[in-house]
Amino acid sequence: MVYGLVYYVIGYRKKIVRHNLAIALPHLSAKERLVIEKKSYHHLCDMFLEMIKTMSLSEKEMDKRFSFTNLETLTNMEKEGKSIAVMMAHYASYEWAISLNKYSALTSYAIYKKIANKYFDKLVKDIRLKFKAVLITTSETIPTIEKNYRDNHLGLYGFASDQSPQLSKTHHWGTFMGLETPVHTGAEMLVKRFDMNVIFLKVKKVKRGYYEATFETMFDQPSTVPNYQISDEFLRRVEKQILEAPEYYLWTHKRWKHKKK
Repeated sequence: MVYGLVYYVIGYRKKIVRHNLAIALPHLSAKERLVIEKKSYHHLCDMFLEMIKTMSLSEKEMDKRFSFTNLETLTNMEKEGKSIAVMMAHYASYEWAISLNKYSALTSYAIYKKIANKYFDKLVKDIRLKFKAVLITTSETIPTIEKNYRDNHLGLYGFASDQSPQLSKTHHWGTFMGLETPVHTGAEMLVKRFDMNVIFLKVKKVKRGYYEATFETMFDQPSTVPNYQISDEFLRRVEKQILEAPEYYLWTHKRWKHKKK
């Protein structure tokens, strides 16, 4: 019912989704992209309802619906005595990834962009606080990490860095899905500045309402990696996810709205 309303009646961001699919997946026919388009709206509606359902979801049920395949990878990294940056995409269920907090020995920080509507912003915060992670806005991220670093307080910081940055804050242009685009480099900058380890969280949709997340170590010594290589490698892994099942990516965002002069 929600899908019918959002896709056929409201047509929520349908032009943006169609444009994004056309430029990101040009090797597919219009008919193939239309199938992906409709599937992506089904998934988008599923995610919206799953987010609301989180308020009444028990930990046991969440563990069943969002599972981690190799928690030992994270546990071993935590033993190195450094803070950790978890990089992930707006793919599959990025909202439920916040349940990772209960498995980590470090204080978990979920970074989010504050929503203008204060009532909706409160709703989203209440949902995300269900698993007791510390929510910090994008403007609070650097001061929080700086303070924790000075106090020798280790943290697990979640970054969803696949969306488009502001042009005024763009330091690097790379390629994403074969298109030249500005790249978020904030996570990489913080990883190097505060000597953090970095790990990629790959989320897979197993079936409706069920997800599986796997940790992938990106670099053993992030501070020694050439500038922008971490950000570019992150996008390569996101691309791989998308090409495996493009219907689970968040296509409603204007990811390729900027062009290099």
